Amino acid sequence: MQATVSRYDGETFSGAVLTDTGIELPFTVHAVADTPVRHLRVGQRVTIETSGSGATLAITKVKFATRL
Repeated sequence: MQATVSRYDGETFSGAVLTDTGIELPFTVHAVADTPVRHLRVGQRVTIETSGSGATLAITKVKFATRL
């Protein structure tokens, strides 16, 4: 799923994204741990992987968006 970074803290590597469906989802350092992501900026497009649904929806991985 694609999203846009809405908040990012470069010290804790945590933040939040706004999905294309208008849902803001927070993420922690664990979502970027095994990715090449070292810095994000507000407004940047990313690809996210999630688990759960509804109230338990959580981001498991944040990656740089790639163009097809």
